[in-house]
Amino acid sequence: MERDTTDGPGGAEVVVLLAEDGTPIGTHDKATVHTSDTPLHLAFSTHVFDDAGRILVTRRALDKKAWPGVWTNSFCGHPAPGETFEDAVRRRAAQELGFTVRDIRPALPDFRYRAVDASGIVENEICPVYTALAETAVDPLPAEVMDLHWVDPADLVPAVTNTPWAFSPWLTLQLPLLYPQGADGPGPRDAS
Repeated sequence: MERDTTDGPGGAEVVVLLAEDGTPIGTHDKATVHTSDTPLHLAFSTHVFDDAGRILVTRRALDKKAWPGVWTNSFCGHPAPGETFEDAVRRRAAQELGFTVRDIRPALPDFRYRAVDASGIVENEICPVYTALAETAVDPLPAEVMDLHWVDPADLVPAVTNTPWAFSPWLTLQLPLLYPQGADGPGPRDAS
């Protein structure tokens, strides 16, 4: 399957730079924005479920600049200037995992984090979190994803809790918010 892997109009891959209050202040080339001094920028994370209620987790390709080889949520991305989050989620689902999603919903609209990987690369993002349902079969792009599994969220929570080093920092921060531990174990957070 041939995919369009560009993120913006005219093929330009850019991220939206943000002031501390979240106001857009410009754009930057996506290929060079992630450094040891990454500016605050706009992103999103998506957690995709199948009809059985399992969540898709992916392992980042070893050639990824930041956090290569770690397990993470289904996929992430950066909305292009003027692009809605829902359209960006659909675009990245097709680009990265070769599938379509439906029922895209905000789950953690105010999520924000900063993290530094072992090589010194910084992620510094205002990163709303979405959930979606898989509509077609997954066909991952090897440059993005080296492995994937559909797992029960009840199994993912203790895996991340017990081995946080094997997972992306954004997943380790998002998961307890999405699946707070209750009397009956983890359950999806009501985003409405």
